[in-house]
Amino acid sequence: MSADRLRTLTSWNADWQGLRAAVLGLSMTGFSVADTLSELGAEVLVLSESAEEEYERLLPVIGARLELTSLAEVPSALVDFAPEVVIASPGFSPSHPLIRWAQEAGIPIWGDIELAWRVRDKELRADGTPADWVLITGTNGKTTTTQLTASLLVAGGRRAAPCGNIGVPVLDAVRDPSGFDVLVVELSSHQLWYLGQSRTEGELYPYASVCLNLADDHLVWHGSAAAYRDAKAVVYRNTRVACVYNKADAATRLMVEEAEVVEGARAIGFDLGIPGPSDLGIVEGLVVDRAFLDDRSRSALELTTVADLDRAGLAAPHIVQNILAASALARSLGVEPEAIHTALQDFHLDAHRIQVVARHGGVVWVDDSKATNPHAAASSLRAYPGAVWIVGGDLKGVDIADLVADVGSTARAAVVIGVERAEVVAAFRRHAPVVPVFEVDAGETGLVMNRVVEIAAGIVGDEGTVLLAPAAASFDQFSSYTDRGHRFAEAVRDWIDRGSADDAGIPPSAV
Repeated sequence: MSADRLRTLTSWNADWQGLRAAVLGLSMTGFSVADTLSELGAEVLVLSESAEEEYERLLPVIGARLELTSLAEVPSALVDFAPEVVIASPGFSPSHPLIRWAQEAGIPIWGDIELAWRVRDKELRADGTPADWVLITGTNGKTTTTQLTASLLVAGGRRAAPCGNIGVPVLDAVRDPSGFDVLVVELSSHQLWYLGQSRTEGELYPYASVCLNLADDHLVWHGSAAAYRDAKAVVYRNTRVACVYNKADAATRLMVEEAEVVEGARAIGFDLGIPGPSDLGIVEGLVVDRAFLDDRSRSALELTTVADLDRAGLAAPHIVQNILAASALARSLGVEPEAIHTALQDFHLDAHRIQVVARHGGVVWVDDSKATNPHAAASSLRAYPGAVWIVGGDLKGVDIADLVADVGSTARAAVVIGVERAEVVAAFRRHAPVVPVFEVDAGETGLVMNRVVEIAAGIVGDEGTVLLAPAAASFDQFSSYTDRGHRFAEAVRDWIDRGSADDAGIPPSAV
């Protein structure tokens, strides 16, 4: 009976009353799920090992029940609740005991994205239809491209909201009473894995979709590189109009070729080269569209220029790729080239994304703390060749050797941080032995960046670039990549204020 009932739950106006729903995790996403289900009239049990005070206080107010307990094994409260559906926060991996229990018990497992799609008709457009969805994923560049796409759509007169993994739960956007024409949804590989489990009425049919790039990441969560790739590929499933892919990344092309899409959906390529028909790219310093115009076999539409992007601080190669992808998505929805040009002039990157935090004398200090994997760090190093490279942290099961072999040798020197320093140092010894390497002992978190900056300043001298692009997660020493970037910027400012660059020297701890 439960399966039959779940098949009917494809609208905000369906009968959700009394549905027994177990919500795993009480993060921002978990709370949005619990809040939505409670508003729909479901019976909600939230299970979590910890809870922020605000969420713990609000759950009984909205009518949900909270069970704070260890989730290392299946709690009796969950078994006794006998849920008809389990909705998991993205942090719960496929191997988690609660996910395995639900699978073995035959209980449907959703993520927050499937729930949001099912109730997407809460607010309708003037024509009586729900907002279109544009899906964005990739190993790197997701958030920037999501923000760019939403900005371009707004400039083109659409009511658009960036949401999903970017920090605003999709359910919050779906329930926003102001309503939207388009939801621009950033999806993590974790969220896509949950979507990949669904072959039901909850399947998404996005208007357009993109996987920006693919490189090994989150291998511990997924269990293998192949599983990670397969999760990312779900982004293209059932796309109705435009499957945007990176011509410079063969994996994304293959995803599109293998995807089950709605008949008539087009493959739209982008890269930094001259575009073919149905592509976006660059011709003699012009960023152009050869996909969304009638005479695309012989002409192109100018969207902006590389010089204009440079003046706006957006000319790093990987940022230009993000701009091309966002432009393709916006053009698929009819945004005019003039609107794209105007929006790009006003767009600013978020903090900790190749952000110049200081220029002092001839030295540029760059914070790319968001480069939490080797693929992202490689883009940064290519944008700043010859930089003093600050690298290391929690490698998340990813081998850094290929990164060091491919682009690490272009660094002037490496300053290695984090608890997995030995792996990074060994990679330099094997693959880039001419690069001077300096270790900063883990020590006290509050002092790590001060020592890093002292060493980097001594290496760079009067001219050059110091680049924080760790190629690793931050949680071994910092609370987040944001915290790591903030501490780096503060240490740089302190160093400049002290005016002590002449006293730094090269420490004897080089390896």
